[in-house]
Amino acid sequence: MSLQPISDDKNKFLFEKAYAIRKSIIEMLIEAKSGHTAGSLDMADIFAYLYFHALKHDPKKPDWEYRDRLVLSNGHICPVLYATLAHAGYFPVDELKTLRKFGSRLQGHPHREFLPMLENSSGPLGAGLSQAIGMALAEKVDFGKTLGKQFVCLTGDGELDEGQNWEAIMLAGKEKISNLTVFVDRNNIQIDGFTEDVMPLNPLADKWRAFNWHVQEVNGHDFRAIDQAWINALNINDRPSVIIANTISSKGIPEFEGKYEWHGKPPTTPEEIDVARRAFGIISK
Repeated sequence: MSLQPISDDKNKFLFEKAYAIRKSIIEMLIEAKSGHTAGSLDMADIFAYLYFHALKHDPKKPDWEYRDRLVLSNGHICPVLYATLAHAGYFPVDELKTLRKFGSRLQGHPHREFLPMLENSSGPLGAGLSQAIGMALAEKVDFGKTLGKQFVCLTGDGELDEGQNWEAIMLAGKEKISNLTVFVDRNNIQIDGFTEDVMPLNPLADKWRAFNWHVQEVNGHDFRAIDQAWINALNINDRPSVIIANTISSKGIPEFEGKYEWHGKPPTTPEEIDVARRAFGIISK
């Protein structure tokens, strides 16, 4: 885990990793003819930063006791998780082509019994934050300290419509779970429309602060901003931290960006497939 600001070389490296992850996401979704485009693409920078810079983990020892724990709550964006894990060396990149296929380990929501590096299974939205809080709290109860582990939970903004989240947020604030950092994908969309039309969340940052969380808002596509927020969170020892990452849904495909219609569908028509492939320099088949 680095506490030094990222260098120019590391910034370039992370950009290249995020680009490769997005490219794999598009190839996966087109092959599967199913899956979620918007959130998967817009969280690629956060995932690249975490797995290729911030988190302690070892692809050769996925059950390493002292690894940091990452819980994906909005599991429908699992294409970005799978692509990141493959590029990090947990399994072959070619396996990504099996997304959502019968018998594949890479189903539409992650299932921890299929892949040893997963910390949780998902399905109903709103449960992941409770799971992460339970893990982080148990670490303190069992050992009286965190053993240096960090617990990270990734959520979507639309997912915060679920009331269970706010019960969990309240508990984490009460217990001062300082070994927990939450990243909120603030892309302003959900499956039925824009978040502020479906169920307004603003003032979102103030709501977290009211529950005794350390709150930061960043550009979710700026590695240096993400890095500084992560360093700040690690230095907070009296409360949990949340980083609200302002992102552009379907990041990387200008024709899809910011459109809620891409929340839960992949490119399927010849025109959509061509647009998506051209955005990432993929030669059409």
